Amino acid sequence: MNSPTNLFASVPKRSSRAPAAPFLPMTRAEMDALGWDSCDVILVTGDAYIDHPSFGMALVGRLLEAQGYRVGIISQPDWHSAEPFRALGKPNLYWGITAGNMDSMVNRYTADRKIRSDDAYTPNAEPNKRPDRAVTVYAQRVREAYPGVPVVIGSIEASLRRIAHYDYWSDKVRRSVLFESKADLLIFGNAERALVDVTRRIAAGESIKEIRDIRGTAFLVQPGWLPDAEWSVHNSTRVDVPGRVDTHPNPYAMAQEDVKACATENAQPEPEVKPVIIMTREQRQAAAREKAMKTVVRLPSFETVSEDPVMYAHASRVFHLESNPGNARALVQSHGDRDVWLNAPPLPLAMDEMDNVYDLPYARNPHPSYGKAHIPAWEMIRYSVNIMRGCFGGCTFCSITEHEGRIIQSRSEPSILREIELIRDTTKNFAGTITDLGGPTANMYRLACKEKSIEESCRRLSCVYPTICSNLGTDHSKLIQLYRKARAIPGVKKILIGSGLRYDLAVRSPEYVKELVTHHVGGLLKIAPEHTEQGTLSKMMKPGIGAYDEFKRMFDKYSIEAGKKQYLIPYFIAAHPGSTDEDMLNLALWLKKNNFKLDQVQTFTPTPMAMATTMYHTRKNPLKKVTEDSEVVETARSGKMRKAHKAFLRYHHPENWPILRETLVKMGRGDLIGNGERHLVPAWHPSEETGTAVAGDRKRQGGMPQLPVQAHQIAANAKRKPERAVAGGRAAPAAPERARPSILATIKTKPKGPRK
Repeated sequence: MNSPTNLFASVPKRSSRAPAAPFLPMTRAEMDALGWDSCDVILVTGDAYIDHPSFGMALVGRLLEAQGYRVGIISQPDWHSAEPFRALGKPNLYWGITAGNMDSMVNRYTADRKIRSDDAYTPNAEPNKRPDRAVTVYAQRVREAYPGVPVVIGSIEASLRRIAHYDYWSDKVRRSVLFESKADLLIFGNAERALVDVTRRIAAGESIKEIRDIRGTAFLVQPGWLPDAEWSVHNSTRVDVPGRVDTHPNPYAMAQEDVKACATENAQPEPEVKPVIIMTREQRQAAAREKAMKTVVRLPSFETVSEDPVMYAHASRVFHLESNPGNARALVQSHGDRDVWLNAPPLPLAMDEMDNVYDLPYARNPHPSYGKAHIPAWEMIRYSVNIMRGCFGGCTFCSITEHEGRIIQSRSEPSILREIELIRDTTKNFAGTITDLGGPTANMYRLACKEKSIEESCRRLSCVYPTICSNLGTDHSKLIQLYRKARAIPGVKKILIGSGLRYDLAVRSPEYVKELVTHHVGGLLKIAPEHTEQGTLSKMMKPGIGAYDEFKRMFDKYSIEAGKKQYLIPYFIAAHPGSTDEDMLNLALWLKKNNFKLDQVQTFTPTPMAMATTMYHTRKNPLKKVTEDSEVVETARSGKMRKAHKAFLRYHHPENWPILRETLVKMGRGDLIGNGERHLVPAWHPSEETGTAVAGDRKRQGGMPQLPVQAHQIAANAKRKPERAVAGGRAAPAAPERARPSILATIKTKPKGPRK
């Protein structure tokens, strides 16, 4: 992996450059106050503008400002005309377009494709402040506003749509977003390095059409285009099929000598003699890397993958195998008469670069124009600190892999401690509690491969599945040290860990678990086993439920030692590819056995380019070699089946009993319907006769549920003979229904959109 130029190498010292703007301007009046007649770059975002490093537009804007450019922001413009996009005038260099911190479709729609009633990234959580496919719509409007100005698109929405992809909301394979947006350049992944390079080169007078060599960028080219004559093409437009098998000669066969073949007049020319070069392993690897840097992998075309699910799965597998910046090759995919070219992924930021990015002079507040408006996303993170980015877990339903990558990029300890002090000293209403010290994962801070050379040559899809790689460092001591120093800061009363915890890693360090449980859990700790059944977990690339059990034993032990009553809140996904009705039933029985009553659960949402989305669309498993006859992945696709899978996770809610009864009878598990302790759902309940709700479930139930015929019969029998319940056509001994006390019975666990 090449050592790139430091992101801040050419940035002048702060004392010799223009002072930072209090906020990046959103109006002409703010530009006038700064003495600007124009902006070099104008960023358009679907989020409210909050000047904080957790919000992409603020981070990108402040980074470009530090490089000496004048940056303006247009936040949540009315997209129905081009006029709002003229608010700051014409940018000197280019437009930067993003949907915001979330994909606009995930932001606006539930897993059932229903429009959400609120938007956490909008003042007062007001919905419908951004269009569907916001990147495309915004890009089209800026073209109308000022034709001829280069358009650069980025953020997670663009990253996840950089090649042909299955779109859940339209239920079809769509072209790369480069075609729909007509953008000049797409920057994917962590954009800092590519964005700074692109901006410098455009400012120096280079045409954006000529910028074709920057990692982490994608663009449209003519078919067959190559950067230069040294490049070669690796064709991966077909799945692997058995080739011709030649018969090997028998070394013991007595063949007669062909005298004519030895005649002088028939003699063949002497073969060219090539010297045998003996190379060390390091030399071979270096030669292979050099060749890879000049090789592009041709994926099956858009037309092929849109019609052939097997080829789509094959393309998905190839795409994910080319995701390690240390060995990834460029990719190209045909879309009719144009090709989409993707350069290799961006190189990770070094620790000092990460520090400089997060140490920029953010105002750390929403823009003053919002007044006292309530912005949920801001209130969620205002007292939290991001210490790292990336995740090597490789969960197939997660979009971190496609966007941030698997290599962990961490900030230094001093930089993190400085930000905590800044929160203490400048953030309004800070009461002494840091609500989170983490990132995509709570406990991957400064974890990496033991050898850089191994990391650069690795092609595993996950460092922790099916087992934790022997080359992965799992030492949590640096994170423990950070926790101890952070909570010792004067004025800081408590530091909580709110990010997702990778518990299979945590159990490798009992000292870390003890530190976490003793000092950093506020009574409840979120944890994500996602499922209990191995068939489903293998499609998620998640550890078995045994790892959860091991962590829970440690959690309970250290909670008792600390004299605290603390509880785990597990997250689960319904209707994930590979999950059958039996799998969901077993998960529901596990929840009942462990006395969990979850109020809010998550149904699998197929996000573009995720490997689980490939399984959902193609019924093929891209985690293994894909062929016509390879493994078939059964998936809950119908609305009713997805609803039933979700109902299993909320088996205790009356609104779910009718569909669960019907599903259980179809499965031949009517024995689980009844009013006894061993049953999953009751055969009859007074609320279903009167149409009233039970124990606060009135709003959720919304009237008398409609029972299937079999369930009506079960309910009738139960009312006639309260001492016995008839289930599945067989008499079952009745057991008095006892209330099962649960500390979790009143807990509301509402995921904030699909987990990443």
